[in-house]
Amino acid sequence: MQTKRLNKAISETGYCSRRAADKLIEERSVKVNGEIAGLGVKVTASDVISVYDQVITKDVENIYLVFHKPVGITCTTDTKIRGNIINYINYPERIFPIGRLDKPSEGLIFMTNDGDIVNKILRSKNNHEKEYIVSVDKKITESFIKKMANGVPVLDTISDPCKVEKINEYTFKIILTQGLNRQIRRMCEYLGYEVQKLKRVRIMNIALGNLKPGKYRSFTERELQVMNHLVGHSSKTEEASR
Repeated sequence: MQTKRLNKAISETGYCSRRAADKLIEERSVKVNGEIAGLGVKVTASDVISVYDQVITKDVENIYLVFHKPVGITCTTDTKIRGNIINYINYPERIFPIGRLDKPSEGLIFMTNDGDIVNKILRSKNNHEKEYIVSVDKKITESFIKKMANGVPVLDTISDPCKVEKINEYTFKIILTQGLNRQIRRMCEYLGYEVQKLKRVRIMNIALGNLKPGKYRSFTERELQVMNHLVGHSSKTEEASR
């Protein structure tokens, strides 16, 4: 049976990063089959891993969901936070969101139990597209579109060039490959606009379509095939940080 390092096995459950897993192991907070595990331990798919005596492994197939997050739901796995996405979706297996979509925004977010694909998708250097429809508080000018597309100061950096298209006087479409915190809202604010509505409608090859707020569906076989192809050469967390 194939083996892997314990820290990798923990990260692939989505519980935490490999680096954080190493700290947990050093703190003697991780057990394998009921025994405290040390650094460098290797495990198989049949081993039961627990952190703080909570089992984090389970013999479940990989789950990939397309979820339409409503406004007001927080993308956190901390179930103590009111309105958290985990309690809201109430899925029968342990899953977690890939990335974030801020509380006032709505739209597409992936939910999964596959920590490996999370690492690949989240690396901004992998240039995975995310598409949004945004409504603002005043009329959109050509100057606004051009500046948004070329990049504006955001969080002590300049946003990367991106695709921006005017839909009507108050609404535009933007396609990002970055993932800065509240990026679109901050970009608009810098240019004197306030976002009234923000909806993510696509991530990479998967579109939100007609999925209603609060509903979810599984990836189709074709969507998963294309996704795996797109992330096939992506850097994982540790590889990309070197």
